Amino acid sequence: MLASGVSSLHGITRNPWNLARNPAGSSSGAGAGLVAGYAPLALGTDIGGSVRLPAAYNGIFALKPSFGRVPIYPPFLGRVTGPMTRTVMDAALLMTALTNPDPRDFMALPYREIDWPGKLGGDVKGKRLGLVLDIGVGLTPQPAVRTAIEAAAKAFERAGATIEPVAPFLTADILAGVDGFFQARLLAEYQLLPPDRQAKVLPFIAAWCQRAERLTAVDAARNLAFIMQMREKAVAATEAYDFLISPTSPITAFAAEEATPGNDPMRPFEHIAFTVPFNMSQQPAVSICAGYDGDGLPIGLLIVGHRFDDLGVLHMASAYEVLRPAQRGWPEP
Repeated sequence: MLASGVSSLHGITRNPWNLARNPAGSSSGAGAGLVAGYAPLALGTDIGGSVRLPAAYNGIFALKPSFGRVPIYPPFLGRVTGPMTRTVMDAALLMTALTNPDPRDFMALPYREIDWPGKLGGDVKGKRLGLVLDIGVGLTPQPAVRTAIEAAAKAFERAGATIEPVAPFLTADILAGVDGFFQARLLAEYQLLPPDRQAKVLPFIAAWCQRAERLTAVDAARNLAFIMQMREKAVAATEAYDFLISPTSPITAFAAEEATPGNDPMRPFEHIAFTVPFNMSQQPAVSICAGYDGDGLPIGLLIVGHRFDDLGVLHMASAYEVLRPAQRGWPEP
């Protein structure tokens, strides 16, 4: 199976990264996903958090695999495809199909036959977990979000894991560099569209990518260097631990009419500071519901593993399904 051409931002299936192939920004190809969370199985693509963020905002489970684990076309820096499901086991079962090789992905990992559902369960005793509550940039976690993630850390600790705080490791310059890099990438595709197709692009996306018109080639090279620096820092932050845990998003769901919280093209990435580093570092990560805020909106817990330890993050998520507070039931037909 090859995933193609879906990027889901806050529960809306869009494709901002492939405008030349899909100028209206709608879903297309074998990877079209049901990202609102009402279907039992769904699939989305992710370059900065768009598999995990809708999972956090809708209370479902999502896995962002290691880079190259699931074939995707076209592949790109940090771009992955992962399952969005109601349970960890459902995601593991879906991975048995999603990870089949496809030669069209020229950045894919070598195929490995993995018993995805057979490796779930067990305890977390002896695991070293790094707790990231402040990553250094982006929105400050809402009080309810921070409380839920701290409660998750305590639940792991009671189960035998060791919890240690992790110091902030990202900077405003790094996040601005990532912003500038992807502005330029999208502008390159946007400019290839005829005017009638440009008119169909979400105004927020058009305004955001057009900021890159002022950038130079040297700026582009520096911004790519910032992405490499982000990758280095994410890997280094994980090195001393078996896993990192953090909020998936610093806030609960924002208005559906907004492309990003506040709908400001000058500050588009403030809500993805906890997720985007681990796309650039190619590490596997999951989002799993850790509870609800005072309005009943879901809160996502992010669990990050070392590169290629996809089974490890699924194992930790499976353990947390047992440890976490009681969840709301799913709607029945």
